[in-house]
Amino acid sequence: MDSLVSTQWLADALAADDLVVLDASLHLPDSPRKSAQEFAEAHIPGARFLDLASFVDTASPVPKALPTAEQFAARLGQLGVARDSRVVLYDDSQIRSAARAWFIFRLYGFAQVAILDGGLGKWKAEDRPLASGGANASPADFPVTGPAGVVRSKQQMLVNCASGREQVVDARDAARFAGEEGSGSQGHIPGARSVHFARLFADDGTYLAPQDIAAIFAESGVDAGKPVVTSCNSGMTAAVLAFALHLAGRDDVALYDGSWLEWSSDPDTPKQRGMAG
Repeated sequence: MDSLVSTQWLADALAADDLVVLDASLHLPDSPRKSAQEFAEAHIPGARFLDLASFVDTASPVPKALPTAEQFAARLGQLGVARDSRVVLYDDSQIRSAARAWFIFRLYGFAQVAILDGGLGKWKAEDRPLASGGANASPADFPVTGPAGVVRSKQQMLVNCASGREQVVDARDAARFAGEEGSGSQGHIPGARSVHFARLFADDGTYLAPQDIAAIFAESGVDAGKPVVTSCNSGMTAAVLAFALHLAGRDDVALYDGSWLEWSSDPDTPKQRGMAG
């Protein structure tokens, strides 16, 4: 299964016994939208609700931290996902939250996971069938496995500020990245490059072609031969950058999970205003 699947592919594969479809929708904190309510009102037939908002390690000092290996295994077991399942993630969110779920799955070595290109919005636009109500799944015994992906801590990011070994790419919009007046931001991590995640999508909500994604990163000053750490405000759209780079053929990408929420709250971390370069 490819990492990005079309609505037609999913429609043709929905009846497969080993396929699990998960709604990974999550909205911004100030949005009136409620992902659980929207799932109950309309979802892809057979889909289950991942509840990405609660899929966090609340014991971590990192804001909205990635779930632990134990939490990952428990949630997948509750959802009836087996280790050999194929999982398709989708969302109906402005922040493309399925990418965060994809990063979590990959972090714990779950390889057979894909994102639905265009998400629920494209599915609805094509008048494909929808279901309502809750979702029933028989619990599965999902094993706990250690992380296989790469996550960066604040301390590692501080070290990188001095070494410059890894390129930091920020997914926030240009105003917040630059720390413009009224943006509510003090700027960005020194040396970071700016690639607003919204640039990576076509008008219909599908991801751009791999060569176009690669060109956007190159135009933003990202060296294709040097490792990358993605960042954003809370670790959500940083995962969109990581997924897009994956589509463009790069898997040497780490994610700074604390992102700007953690970085900006520490008065001792360096901040830089203005646009990169």
